[in-house]
Amino acid sequence: MTQSHSSQTNRLLGYPDDARLLIINADDFGRSHASNEATLRTLKEGVVSSTTLMVPCPWALHAMHLLSEHPAISFGIHLTVICDVLYYRWGSLTSREKVPSLIDETGFFYHVERIPEFLTQVKLSELEAEFRAQIEAVLATSLKPTHLDWHCLYNGGRADIFEMTVGLAKEYGLALRVSDRPMIEALQHQGLPTNDYDMLDSYRLDIVEKSARYAQLLREIPVGLSEWAVHPGLGNAELQAIEPESWQVRQTDFDFLMSREARGIIQQEGIVLLGYKPLQKVWQERRSSTT
Repeated sequence: MTQSHSSQTNRLLGYPDDARLLIINADDFGRSHASNEATLRTLKEGVVSSTTLMVPCPWALHAMHLLSEHPAISFGIHLTVICDVLYYRWGSLTSREKVPSLIDETGFFYHVERIPEFLTQVKLSELEAEFRAQIEAVLATSLKPTHLDWHCLYNGGRADIFEMTVGLAKEYGLALRVSDRPMIEALQHQGLPTNDYDMLDSYRLDIVEKSARYAQLLREIPVGLSEWAVHPGLGNAELQAIEPESWQVRQTDFDFLMSREARGIIQQEGIVLLGYKPLQKVWQERRSSTT
């Protein structure tokens, strides 16, 4: 289904005005072995076109090893200062004494249910120090990330966090993923390419009949750049132990992203799958032109 729409991003990336572009980004690479295995398979054999790495997580080193073995994969850094399950936790790369506002009473990052409390008291300087540590940890391996985004903190969660992260993206020559209209417009007004529409988060979809819903959404992809944040995982004993109430979200994502149906619809509809490398190139060009 095409729509009458003039996409600045299409023009910046060199695509016709009527092109239907889609980034399918697999979030949470490095979170678990189940996520790593599923993400790599959807990138190599399925329809996923990009991923983002959770650097502080237990399986991040394994994920970075996989990325080093597959340098063509487009990946970003999933800036992580929130834990999203109660009994599977992680903490800062920065010494905890230097970033106390990021750490709860258990010694780990705050749980997702406490995000309002976290945002009220977290210090921007400490958050920037941790974001930099995560970026630098990836760069130290000689890997080449394409973009930044946030784990659980949509658009950073606070205006000053958003602006700080924009600054980091520009400084490090990376693009930035944003999730909804106000932030999309804020970046597009600077002549920067972003998704044209609110980002789809697979955790917001009902797992019942999810494949049919995904198929419908693919057929309805509009002109311009859309983005899906998906969360593929293998529903094995590891993932079920980590997420006893929601592991099916990841398994059902994996099933559709690996399906012939998904690939067939994308081909039939003429949808162009992208990673963040083309966006990153324009972000870098804009940085060069203003320095």
